[in-house]
Parts: sequence; C-alpha cells; structure tokens
Amino acid sequence: MRIITGKLKGRRFSIPKGLDVRPTTDRTKESIFNKIVAYKYLENSVILDLFGGSGNLGFEAISRGAKQVTFVDIKPENIKLIEKVATDFEIEKNIRTVVSDVQQFLENRTMSYDFIFCDPPYWYEWMDEMIAEIIDNDWLNEDGWFILEHDKYHNYEKHPHHFFSKAYGRTTVSIFEKHPVDSK
Repeated sequence: MRIITGKLKGRRFSIPKGLDVRPTTDRTKESIFNKIVAYKYLENSVILDLFGGSGNLGFEAISRGAKQVTFVDIKPENIKLIEKVATDFEIEKNIRTVVSDVQQFLENRTMSYDFIFCDPPYWYEWMDEMIAEIIDNDWLNEDGWFILEHDKYHNYEKHPHHFFSKAYGRTTVSIFEKHPVDSK
C-alpha cells in the first residue's frame, strides 16, 4: 500500500499475510479524493473510517490534511496494524482506534464527522440500515459526506440522500449527504 499525495506522499506500508482486509485500490482511492477536492475541503477535517481494515483511506486523508481520523474495526489485528502504521508514520496523535462491531458502534453517537469512509464486506447484511442510521442520526456534519464502497449488486442512485456513484471495476463508490445536490 502507498500514500498517493500529501505530507506522507510515497510512504508505503505492508499488510501482513493472513490479515482479512480488502484495501481500496489506488485508482479508486485517487478518484475518491479527487471528488472530495473538487467539492470540499479536507484540511482540518474530522473523519470516521468504518471497517477501517488496513487504514488505507484514513492515512491518505491525514496525508492530505485531515486533522483526525477515528478508525473502527471489529478485528483487533486490523486495529493493531493501523496503530503500528500510524506510529511508523509519526501520525499517532491524528488517529483514534476503536475495536467494535460497526452496528454496535453506531448505536452510541458521540459526535458528527465531516467525512465518513465505509468499506464493509460486500455481503454486509446491515448495509441499507447503516446508511439510514448515519444520515438520520446526525453522524454527518451539515455538509458532510458519507462515502460507501460496495459491489455492483447494490444501487443507491434513487436513494433520497444520494449525491454521486461511480463503478471502479467490481467496486462502486457511492456518496451520500444530508442535503444532496445533483453532482452532474
């Protein structure tokens, strides 16, 4: 894995064999951040990274100026990797980690976020409910974005809070916001 741009540009980290993660590809990651830069400011933003996995998206966000990223993952070994990489990159002050099931974590909102990254397993059963939970229960700041990676079998283009969708191979990225405006 590599950081594409920003203060950590070119830094690499490895995913240990046997770790059950599906990191966002560089192409998809670059497209996500290009969309953010075109519409929003990442500088000093506060981010929630659900299903944090390897930490790939959150680390890229910190490299590009995000102030704080909270990583949530049910697997302690994934959280340990995120903490190790943050220490190696000397950005541990910019992260918070939580070992938790995402559904359980979302039952107790403590704050709102500028961006929420979410890359659940494609077969995740609580996908539609999770979108509603995040939008309806103020997990997003007023102009925040919920950025969901999912498979082609889920289509959210008719969702009332849908802002944008694009497929990148077998992964589709959909962006939701409280008050969507047509992205075309």
